[in-house]
Amino acid sequence: MRARLLPLLLLALAGCRRGEDPSALLTDATQRLAARDGKLTSYALAGTAREGAQTMDFQFAYRAPQKMLGTLGAPASRSYAWDGERLMERSDAAKQLITYKTELPPEKRVGVLTEIFAPFAPEGFRAPLLPGTGVSARRVSHPRGPEAVELTVKPAGTDVEVTYLLRWPGMDFLGKRTRSGGATSELRVEEEQCEQALGLCVPKRLTQWAGEQQVAETTLSRVELNPTLPAETFTLTAPEGYDVQSKTLVVEGSR
Repeated sequence: MRARLLPLLLLALAGCRRGEDPSALLTDATQRLAARDGKLTSYALAGTAREGAQTMDFQFAYRAPQKMLGTLGAPASRSYAWDGERLMERSDAAKQLITYKTELPPEKRVGVLTEIFAPFAPEGFRAPLLPGTGVSARRVSHPRGPEAVELTVKPAGTDVEVTYLLRWPGMDFLGKRTRSGGATSELRVEEEQCEQALGLCVPKRLTQWAGEQQVAETTLSRVELNPTLPAETFTLTAPEGYDVQSKTLVVEGSR
């Protein structure tokens, strides 16, 4: 009887450690997320995103601290690059290359870059951006764990709640759940690629759910962790015959 009870006791204990301070768990979790980010200084991805009947191939490259290159396949055939100072956009369909000089303040610039490049980078490669307040942590169990931690963000004055599910103690991304206005959506990791040398795992296939219905899927066919990515990787050039333009990003209404 004792042998049969032991697994049940271990599962119960995984959800809560006696005497553990939730604030201490949150501090520990954020420190571990920062340490994990420090291990992954660059990566290159290629994959396919599917939503309903629509399918799009994409590629993405990242090098710390903030160099990015994202490419969409046909029919969009469009690339975006940020070399740390300039934003570049190339449309192969329109045969056009636009280079943007930015005069945006840092917080506005981060917002623009996040809007452009976030769709290229699946959750689970970089640590989630957590606010300074409104975050709680608790231990849970998970089939991919077996130990895991949930970090829940509740912005003040809203009915939105975002919960990140992360494997403990390495902080690998396992899922994300969003509740808003009574509706729930969820991102689930279905397959992973683990790198023993780095001591971490990253998603290879993720599914998006609205309630109990799957609505989208992202599958990565290539995942390279910490590859050597020279600076020129993040610079777009114009083939012969392309229209080349230069523009400036400024705060709306400043000119």
